[in-house]
Amino acid sequence: MTSKELTNIIGQGESETVEFKQSFSKSVIETLVAFSNTRGGKVIIGVKNDKSISGVSITEESIQKWLNEIKQNTEPSIFPIVDVLNYENKIVLLFTVNEFPIKPVAYKHLFFARKQNSNHKLSTDEIAELRFTSFNYSFDAFEVNAGFDQLDTKALSYFAKRIRKSGRYNLTGDVKQDLIKLGIIKSGKLTRAAELLFGLHHTNIHIGRFKSETAIIDDIMIRSPLILAVDQAMDFIKKNIRLGFEFGGETTKRTEKWQYPIQAIREFLLNAIVHRDYVNPTDLIIKIFDEKIEITNPGKLMGDLTVEKLLSGDYVSIHRNKLLTEAFYLTGDIEKYGTGFKRIKEWFSDYPDMKYSLTGLSDFIQVKVENTNVPLNVPLNVPLNVPLNERQKNILKDIAKTKNITQIELSKKYKVTDKTIKRDLQYLQEQNIIKRIGSRKTGHWEVVK
Repeated sequence: MTSKELTNIIGQGESETVEFKQSFSKSVIETLVAFSNTRGGKVIIGVKNDKSISGVSITEESIQKWLNEIKQNTEPSIFPIVDVLNYENKIVLLFTVNEFPIKPVAYKHLFFARKQNSNHKLSTDEIAELRFTSFNYSFDAFEVNAGFDQLDTKALSYFAKRIRKSGRYNLTGDVKQDLIKLGIIKSGKLTRAAELLFGLHHTNIHIGRFKSETAIIDDIMIRSPLILAVDQAMDFIKKNIRLGFEFGGETTKRTEKWQYPIQAIREFLLNAIVHRDYVNPTDLIIKIFDEKIEITNPGKLMGDLTVEKLLSGDYVSIHRNKLLTEAFYLTGDIEKYGTGFKRIKEWFSDYPDMKYSLTGLSDFIQVKVENTNVPLNVPLNVPLNVPLNERQKNILKDIAKTKNITQIELSKKYKVTDKTIKRDLQYLQEQNIIKRIGSRKTGHWEVVK
């Protein structure tokens, strides 16, 4: 490595693949193990956290001693590449390891992975998941004690129908034979994926419609085969969000417009179903409020995936449940190329007042979609977009927030005459969007329910 290359590495600071150390210690070995369990990396000894060069005193014997210590305390043993560099008239030692082919690697029976610029101690579940991934295996490929005759024929038929429509797989006409070819049935036995997709299982999608954090208007518990559960969940969501209409330009042709980008909501739902941790018995929970939707999914982000990478679209797709991913890919519901969040971003471009966020909790992933510019207490299926002008839309929001707002206050706010505001209010009443409660002087406005 040249001095210029080292300068560039140090200048970028610590990261997923770079760590600075002033001296050799057990934390160096922990970091090398974390790199081996992730994407590989470099430990530079003789550099402080502030990127200044402290240098290190070494001999051939000390280097060999450190290498032996790394070898003896890691399992499987790792053998880093060593570079001794003279940098700014000081000696700097560089340990480099590649991602280990068979994971996880341990240091004194402890397991670490690299998360951003720090080492993360792996839990028992994460260790098992890393081992599955290392051997190109997944939890949904395990065999279960259930027979083919126990699978839901409606779910199997719908699966075949969706595949024929997508054209991504040539069906043989024999459903059981197709499932064998796809690996969903192995050695004559059903896999966990077959049970989840087409059979009886004990995982739920729990969806609730909330008026407040504690007031539940409606809810449903979906236990259907997953291939059917997606549409059932979407039907409930659609029933509990607003549907409006837009007119195109000067024409009278109208198009439907949901309160939220419905394709994006479906993509979030599919991600939750396909990537959830099915070892965790907790339900997939969806909460629908007047102004937001929350989807909370059991499972952590896998490998070196982070929330920042997902939202930026700069990531390589990793599949926790390979068979489920394959099944929903063949039906045309998802892609397998890590393009989901890029497409979500495009769908949200038509909703400038909408935002979405992704949060990694301790054992869960939560997606939150919020409409930041919609009045509270607006009833379902009121056509807010048809055919109101911008002032009328804003007046509706004002009324939703302040029901006793006056005509004079509105005319001052929008710098128009009282007659103009009166016409706006009459129009909103004629469209059955608002109504007057009580007298003109002592009454108030309400959004129609």
